[in-house]
Formats: sequence, C-alpha cells, structure tokens
Amino acid sequence: MSKVKKHKPVSPLVRVEVENPDWRPARDGEKAFPRVIAADKNIRESAVETLFARGFLARSQKEAADRFRACWEKAGGAVPSLDYAMDRVDGGRSDPIATRLIAANELTRCRALVGQRGYQVLQLVCAEGRALAEITPHKRERLTMADNLRADLDDLAAMWGLQTARRRVDG
Repeated sequence: MSKVKKHKPVSPLVRVEVENPDWRPARDGEKAFPRVIAADKNIRESAVETLFARGFLARSQKEAADRFRACWEKAGGAVPSLDYAMDRVDGGRSDPIATRLIAANELTRCRALVGQRGYQVLQLVCAEGRALAEITPHKRERLTMADNLRADLDDLAAMWGLQTARRRVDG
C-alpha cells in the first residue's frame, strides 16, 4: 500500500504588510502613523489566496487572477442585473454601464487568449473561488487543470503587463 501524501495544515491567517489607511503626507515620519502597517489576511477567502499562500502561484499569476476576478465582478459576474434607469445615489463618479462594458471587453480578450476551456477554469477558480478538488474528483485531471491554470494565468499576466519581460503575449 502506498501512503497518501497530505498537505501540512495551513493557518488561515497570514501576516501581511499593507498601506496604512490613516497615513497622511503631513504626518510622514511620525512613529504613531507609519506608512505601512501589519495586518492579518485570511487565505481561505478565495481559492487563489490559498494557492498563492501554499506557493503554488507566483505573484504575477496571483495579480492576473485578481484582475480577472475584478473584471468578472465589474461585468456582472453572478450578481443580478441592476436597474440603470433608477437614480444613482452612491456618489460614484464613473458611468456603471461603461465600466461594465469595458470589463466585458477585457473578459472577451481573455477568452480569445486562453480559449473556452481555459476561460471556464479561470472563471470557476479565480472568479467563483472554487477549489480544484471541487471541480473534478480525479487527481490526474486536477494536476492537468492546475498546470493549465498556471499557464493561462501566465498568459493573462503577460497580456496585462504584470509579468516580467521574459514572456510576451500579443492580445
């Protein structure tokens, strides 16, 4: 019998440094108001965060996944449609319809670059936050899907200019 290799348990909270929201240029240099502070981040917030925390994704791949998710959410994602005929009261400065169209165009570029199958995996993992084990129970398919996911995220990172100049993708 072969032993099943299990992942080490990963703490759901990771300490990260973020910009201090209370920092002001007038207070630069004061010890009580540093520009960068430590904060706890829940890595189980999404599948991408978990994969990044385990070292499965590179920083550029994570940034591409986050940008894909942002575009998916702006384009509508799983949110029901809004009634744009109603008065806008949120104080937003941008036109919500234009923002939605720009995001939809970005997603169209993504689909053209990675193909239908790659786009479907990106949508399930990056946008909806599903784990690879939820998508398929077969280990062989999961490994192949994981390799394809990394390659697709590399392509998106190169398309958006998030990756180093080693690899370029026209799109």
